[in-house]
Amino acid sequence: MKQLVLDIRPDAPPTLENFVAGTNAELVATVSLLADPATAAQLPARHIYLWGGAGSGRSHLLRATAAMAREAGRPVHLLAAADIDDSLPETADALLAIDDVDQLAPEAQIALFNAFNRARGNGQSLLLSGPAAPLALRLREDLRTRIGQSLIYEVQPLDDASRAAILTTLAERRGLRLADEVVDFLLRHGRRELSSLRGVLDALDAASLERKRPITLPLLREMMQQGLEI
Repeated sequence: MKQLVLDIRPDAPPTLENFVAGTNAELVATVSLLADPATAAQLPARHIYLWGGAGSGRSHLLRATAAMAREAGRPVHLLAAADIDDSLPETADALLAIDDVDQLAPEAQIALFNAFNRARGNGQSLLLSGPAAPLALRLREDLRTRIGQSLIYEVQPLDDASRAAILTTLAERRGLRLADEVVDFLLRHGRRELSSLRGVLDALDAASLERKRPITLPLLREMMQQGLEI
């Protein structure tokens, strides 16, 4: 199993080190090359498109890559698609990272198409994310074609073994022990996003301290009866 997250607190800034790679090791290695101007030229394409469902971690990857690029001295523009109007920055040699391209307004789609066209001339690289593969995006055909010519990665979801290991690690770092039956129950019946699992762990931690009881399946069931959503 790949090395797991060492710090995934809610307030921990996104980095490539605290992204749980799972089966996404190649993806993580590729975006790290894109972040550094000295290594970006090694890539077979100038631009990268990441896609995956809600909670897959693509926004984390964009923010982490943008932070890494800044540390490497590369100009960075990190933008939400919904906030873009009819133009995009033309900063030379910049990394232009745009999250949720499916939310681009018509004029913003033209702006992104133009950014693709001038990227070779101004040295920019585009790092884009969306919820679906390029062919399934509801965008202009010419823009979808440009996105489809990028390096394309689907952000693969974590498997249950990785989720279980993360939960156990987080609990141990708080001095807690999660019974195996609690972990199994959460993975069978709860939401699988790390943010949701972490929220349940926070609630269990607080209840364990308040009631001076270990974290067991009976405690979890009691909390669910009192309104805890898993």
